[in-house]
Formats: sequence, structure tokens, C-alpha cells
Amino acid sequence: MQLNLSIKEITSKIEKRMRYYSSLLFGLLFLLAVHTRAIAQTIDTASHYHVAVFLPLYLDSAFDASGQYRFDQNFPKYINPGLEFYEGLKLAADSLAKTGRAPDITVYDTRSSTKTLQQVLDEPVFDSTDLIIGYVNLPELRTLSREARVKDIPFINVNYPNDGGITNNPQFVILNATLKSHFEALYKFIQRNWATSNILYVRKKGAQEDLVKNDFADIEKNTASVPLHMTYIHVDNVTGPGAFLPYLDSNTKNIVLVGSLDENFGKQVCTQLASLNKTYTTKILGMPTWDAIDFSDPSFADQEIYYTTPFYNNPGDSLVLSIQQYFRTRFYSRPSDMVYRGYETLLHFGQLLNANHGKLSGSIGERKFKVFNDFDIEPVFLNKENPTFDYLENKKLYIIKMVNGNVVAVY
Repeated sequence: MQLNLSIKEITSKIEKRMRYYSSLLFGLLFLLAVHTRAIAQTIDTASHYHVAVFLPLYLDSAFDASGQYRFDQNFPKYINPGLEFYEGLKLAADSLAKTGRAPDITVYDTRSSTKTLQQVLDEPVFDSTDLIIGYVNLPELRTLSREARVKDIPFINVNYPNDGGITNNPQFVILNATLKSHFEALYKFIQRNWATSNILYVRKKGAQEDLVKNDFADIEKNTASVPLHMTYIHVDNVTGPGAFLPYLDSNTKNIVLVGSLDENFGKQVCTQLASLNKTYTTKILGMPTWDAIDFSDPSFADQEIYYTTPFYNNPGDSLVLSIQQYFRTRFYSRPSDMVYRGYETLLHFGQLLNANHGKLSGSIGERKFKVFNDFDIEPVFLNKENPTFDYLENKKLYIIKMVNGNVVAVY
């Protein structure tokens, strides 16, 4: 599972391919081979704090036993996120090294057939780890969080927006906020801005939609402010705007909260409501999954659309611009969100690790060393009567306002 120096053997083959491919991802493969020594071995610095990073790199599936790349001129999309996160990680390691206090970093390929995850965690060398960073699936989440609790090592889950049923684990940190936290942010945003407007809750039939509705019902029941008065609309087939007309009011703002994680359903609702927007002023609020929807189509013209995200990279930020320039120069491409995620995670928590002399327990929520986002890491108590918190979660959610496909405001 651990990256090792044998990967260097494929460097010349990657270099040959780079004559034909100048895209970002093949550039990442080249960097992955070249920088294996810097990442997989320890970086010789003064801090000597140890960070273990678990990523789905798929190196075994990308290269055969002789080091030949398996996919000829193609590049499987499933390899992208791990490699992009790795590149951000490498940039952050370089930034920390310039301060003379970069931690020792070991990267593990969670898709390697060499060792199982548990075998890696059972190795004596792992006991010296001070921080775990993981881009994980559910089984890996549970395994790493269990090990973090047993060995008293903070574990930063960077991608999985779920607690995985984990409780009573003060070492477990969810960086990508849970859906319940997204819903709380949306509900409070409506309370602050449009509590007296005509508020509609639109959903379709489905077990997942029932869970979303139940979460909002819990938030409504426990709100410290006046609960919202919402009209609930069930629309299973969005074939036209007619299903919404009886509920819209031309004399006030219409606030439409779409309670479904189905991107196609959300897009259909937005399309139909946008067609009525000149007569019925409408603001549509949706799920974090809407980050993947392209709202630049003319069918959404002038429609205000809102959704939540825990990760927002301001395009005018000097550091964002610097990373973009690096990618334009080196790869003739743009960095993906996962590049920023890898960079931010290591740089933020690496600096916290240094500032607290390798002991993050009790200080991991300190609001220092902002990179791109204002993390608000708070304890979560699933059982309100239990004084022991269950895990830590980043509760900072940004509300993104989109008009004509452009981000026009961030709250």
C-alpha cells in the first residue's frame, strides 16, 4: 500500500509519453513518479512530526508488473481525484518545507494490492504517526477512525460527508460537512433573509427524499428562532411549470427549497421555475450536489439559484491565482477542486501541527492558518444528554448565489 522507490523505474516511460500528452493528469503521473522519494520517504526537516495520507491512487491498475502503463493513450476518470489531491499535497509539502518545518509525510495507495489497510496500520512504524489524512470510502473511514481512537491520533476525513455510524470518537474529524449541517445552514439562511416570504418546499417521492424531509423537520423542531412556515409540494414528474403555479404569489418573493439530492430533479425544477421568474419573483435553494450542475444554460436566465458548500476557492485570492499560474505554466491546464483540497488540508493542519508541537488533540479546531476556507471545527453531540462528544465536524458552510451560471455572491 505504501508508495515506494520502485515507482521511479517507470519515470522514463512517463517522460516518453509526455512528448505526446501535455494534459494535467499525465503531468500528475509524471510528478507522482518523480516525487515519490520526497513524499513516500520522510522529508528531512526540523519538525519530525509524522503525517500519514491515504489516497486512492490506483497505481497497481495503472501499471503492469514491468512498469508499462496499461491504458495506452487513455486515462480512466476514476484515477483523477487521488492524483489531483496528491499534486495539491505535494505543493503544500513544498510550501511547508520553505518554512523549514514541514512534517514527515508518508502517502499510502489505498487501492494497492501489496498490503491491506489494516496491515499498514498494524506496522510498528505507524505508532509514531501524529496526524492521519484520508480521502476515503466508508469501510476505510471506519477502519481509520477506529485506529485513530485506539492510538490517539487525529484523523482528518477530507471527502466523505457522513459520520459512518461512528460515535464517541474525539479523534475523528469530518472536513466535508454532513448533509444535516448543509440543511441547517439553508434553513437558517432562509430564516435570516426571507422568513415572511412565500416559502415552498418541493420534493418528489423516494426514500432518500423522506430522509431529507425528516432532517428538515428535526431542524424545524429544534430551531431557537421562529420556525418557518413552509408549504410542501410533491412533484414526481416535472413536465412543465403548471405544477408550481397554484403555489406561487406574484405579490411577494417566492422562496423555493428543493428537498432532493437528485441533480436531474433539481435541474428540472429550476428550469420550470425560471420560465415563470418574470411574473413570479423566485429564489431557488438547493442541495450541495448542485455544485455539479451547469447553470449557464439560457433556460436559467436571470434566475437566482443558491446552494451550500464547505469549500469555496475565491477566484480573486492571490494564492488561488498563484496555483492557477503554476498549472498553466507546467500543465497548460487548470487545477481541479481536489488540487486545492489537498493543498489546503496539508498546509492548514501541517501548520497547526507545528504550532502545537505535534499535539493536535484539543487544538485541532483552532481558527488559525486559514488557507482558502474558514474552517469551523466543532464537537458534535448525537446524544444531547451524553457529555462525551461523538466526533468533530467542520460546520462552516458557504452559501453560493448563482445567476446566469456565474457566482455573484457568497455568504
